[in-house]
Amino acid sequence: MEIVARARSLRPFLAMEVFERAQALERAGADVLHLEVGEPAFPPPEAAVVEAIRALQAGQTRYTDSRGLLALRQEIARDKHARSGVSVDPECVLVTSGTSPALMLVFSLLLSPGDEVLIPAPHYPCYPNFARFCGAVPVPVETRAKDGFRIDPRKVEAALTPRTRAIVIGSPANPTGAVQSKGTLRELAGLGVPLISDEIYDGIVYDGDDAPSALADREAGDVFVLDGFSKRHAMTGFRLGYVIAPEEAIRSLQIAHQNLAISASEFVQRAGIAVLKAGLAEVRARRDVYRERRDLLVTGLRALGFGVPVAPAGAFYVLADARAFGSDSVALAGRLLEEASVAVAPGVDFGDSGEGFLRLSYAASTETLADALERMAPVLDDLRA
Repeated sequence: MEIVARARSLRPFLAMEVFERAQALERAGADVLHLEVGEPAFPPPEAAVVEAIRALQAGQTRYTDSRGLLALRQEIARDKHARSGVSVDPECVLVTSGTSPALMLVFSLLLSPGDEVLIPAPHYPCYPNFARFCGAVPVPVETRAKDGFRIDPRKVEAALTPRTRAIVIGSPANPTGAVQSKGTLRELAGLGVPLISDEIYDGIVYDGDDAPSALADREAGDVFVLDGFSKRHAMTGFRLGYVIAPEEAIRSLQIAHQNLAISASEFVQRAGIAVLKAGLAEVRARRDVYRERRDLLVTGLRALGFGVPVAPAGAFYVLADARAFGSDSVALAGRLLEEASVAVAPGVDFGDSGEGFLRLSYAASTETLADALERMAPVLDDLRA
């Protein structure tokens, strides 16, 4: 069998590789602490579970409108307005089975082979992989740890070429926790190419109630916003996301979704409606817990010898400089997994500029974080020696 170049262009998702190796060790009896994936330790909201069960029992398990249930799109528009202050037309919302399919739909709309996509780095691994799968060329634009990984719009502008077709950002960002300012988003939206803003971690921020949304800058240029339920509402396994797109793009996205996925699961969509109707009180209470876990992990990592010049402003990750222990992040993550039973993500997963770093998630419980710091210490002492 000959595997086509498009498929061979994809690189392994190293955080998932670590996760799957950790699961194998667990099957063999190991007690692994998971800091490698962004899996909230909180249970999903009770409203989601109750409504999903009710919908299943009521037989609400059929196809829906390919754009998603109108009631859900209306609730998404209301929720986004409540969090960002920006009005959203429900007709400009398309619901998908997770945020990653939404990004692939947008890329399929914008990218042709040979086109370029600007991606501030370090970045979520799927951004360049999806671009490559569409035949496009991902172009990293570096950010710096000492600046809190904030994006410099002048560097992005300098990277533009006649082949640039999109700019992709995350704010709050995975893996850095960086939150971009209103001014930065406005400048990026005005650079003359579509801006794709991944806002899946909105609501998990530690200065102010919510991060600015790129939707506020729709007048400056074409803006696509990705969001969903996995992180903010601890509903990773429900696989429910959406894209808010310019009006002129929705019909093409709908046609693509009709062909590639038909629709998101009905009973999951109805769980989403229930969660949004329940409001944001639970999200904001959890944010305070995440802040405490962030402070615990950052303090502990610094004490162990990691470099963390600026505490992350959002999401639930620390991208820590591990070069005091070695420059090969895959090898270092492997040592910590095999010898300390602590699973972490290699920094090179997030771009070449992430090499020598490790990403650790503080979505885990406080007890897990404290135990992980204790387990890692002797392995790191050996490496440093």
